[in-house]
Amino acid sequence: MIGQVTAVRAPEWEVASWFNSGPLTVHGLRGRVVVLEAFQMLCPGCYTHSLPQAVRLHDLFRGEPVSVIGLHSVFENHAAMTPKDLLPFLRRSRIDFPVAVDAHRWDGEIDSPVTFDRYRMMGTPTTILIDRTGTIRFHEFGRFDDSALTTRIRDLLAE
Repeated sequence: MIGQVTAVRAPEWEVASWFNSGPLTVHGLRGRVVVLEAFQMLCPGCYTHSLPQAVRLHDLFRGEPVSVIGLHSVFENHAAMTPKDLLPFLRRSRIDFPVAVDAHRWDGEIDSPVTFDRYRMMGTPTTILIDRTGTIRFHEFGRFDDSALTTRIRDLLAE
């Protein structure tokens, strides 16, 4: 069984830049199921599992009211994971769905990703499902079976 969160309104994303898309918002995607995949390009679990899974979900639900959104949310190794480095990574990984670069906040001691903090993520990869009304219905850190995640998305589409 994979985790679930119910009845929590999804906060808006604070994004420094977008790849593969113009700016998107949680509010602007209402009426669609949103798969938000938070990742770092140097995260082994992201590169080997969650991003390929997001690509498969994007392909599987193409033409349906499902939006797969990547969130490059860097909380370590900042110099090695800049937006300039992200573009070739996305091309090599064949990621053509929208990818947001999380905005950062400097509090004098810590450089912290804003959206990552708003969603109270524990690390990467983190998968979040947002229903058609803008409510978070699933929020988990780690790896998940494709079929379990696909079933959850189909359940949200059926609501």
